[in-house]
Amino acid sequence: MSKENASVVGRIDGLSIFLYFLLVGIGLLSVFSVEYRSTDPSIFMMSKSFMKQTIFLGVALFFGLVIFFTDNKFFSSFAYPFYGFGILLLIATIFLGKDVKGSHSWLEVGSFAFQPGEISKIFTALALSKFLSSPDTNFKTLRHRLIGSAIALVPCFIIILQDETGLALVYFSFFLVMYREGLPNIVLIIALSLIALTLASLLIDRTILFFIILALTLLAAYLIRFELKRDIVARIFLVGIFFICILYSHVAVPLVFKHVMKGYQVDRIYSMLGRDVPESFRSKSEDGVVKKSSNTSDYNVTQSKIAIGSGGLLGKGFLHGTSTKNDFVPEQNTDFIFCAVGEQFGFVGSVILVGLYVALMMRILFLAERQRSPFSRIYGYCVASILFFHFAINLSMTIGLAPVIGITLPLLSYGGSSLLSFSVLIFILLRLDVDKQAMIR
Repeated sequence: MSKENASVVGRIDGLSIFLYFLLVGIGLLSVFSVEYRSTDPSIFMMSKSFMKQTIFLGVALFFGLVIFFTDNKFFSSFAYPFYGFGILLLIATIFLGKDVKGSHSWLEVGSFAFQPGEISKIFTALALSKFLSSPDTNFKTLRHRLIGSAIALVPCFIIILQDETGLALVYFSFFLVMYREGLPNIVLIIALSLIALTLASLLIDRTILFFIILALTLLAAYLIRFELKRDIVARIFLVGIFFICILYSHVAVPLVFKHVMKGYQVDRIYSMLGRDVPESFRSKSEDGVVKKSSNTSDYNVTQSKIAIGSGGLLGKGFLHGTSTKNDFVPEQNTDFIFCAVGEQFGFVGSVILVGLYVALMMRILFLAERQRSPFSRIYGYCVASILFFHFAINLSMTIGLAPVIGITLPLLSYGGSSLLSFSVLIFILLRLDVDKQAMIR
């Protein structure tokens, strides 16, 4: 190893690496505990998830070494070509991809299958960082805000066409980065308002909701009456907001739920809300009979809660999880890997795991804020936002606070694409942090 390479390795942030390996180690133990059976000695066979995940980790570390020995300007210089390559991969997946568990989001290369949508998160983070850090970008203008939004949303829409809604939603995490870089508060207010209005339209009778919206509009008009005076434009604006809310809640939401979203997606959302799917939202068979969908997501979440709750304060002990050993929780080595931790290590172990994630995200934000390069700072926020979105949604999903949308728990869930994408995201940031004195253009 040359002196220059040795210097790079010596300046890598030790705390971030420690937290990374700690979480990856917990992930390997969790995958092992889910798959281990005392009567089956084949746990170390190459066909088992534990061994595959170990190999995936080796591949991720190899990419990490390559990244650490790469010039930091490389990631900025090739950000747009990488992004273009990622878009081409996503488009190719629509035509050449294979179906896995209801989604068409996987590409096969020989015997190896991967999700381009996972890898494209890295390319999108680099491209958005490149754009927002460019001297020619003025993010206060509508044009540049729209371009930044398009960089984040184009991969999202292509992934939706692959029937991989959960992964597509992850790309909305980039709006947290744009908010940090100057996206106005009104965007966040509108987003939260739409979420609240969507939930209200699903939980409240339409007639009652109509009068609630009307009452809120009249209340708003009364509270700002002294400002309005005879301003006809402001009054028209209030009336417009009222009709937009009515059209959204009474027309758009029912239309999307009935004719755009798939049955299992509607099931998952209503399962999260603790309600049965209305008959008007259920699809019909060819003979016109309303089909009763089997709400498997409700079963998944119920079993997940049972497994986590049965762990109690200190858990049942490593390899002693009854729900884990008896395969009661579906997808317990991927989307519901947190159940293995909760059942075996209890509330205390779960809190420690959450603390490790919070520590890693806080450390990433610390690294981002100490960068002198705008590109490195923005990229650091991209990494933190993606991690936070995955972490928050996955944990909420396993305890019934969010619909089951197939989002992995970073560095813990089994899967080569997921582990590789999160590892590369973190390793690139650590490489940029090594040369934080440099100004990337």
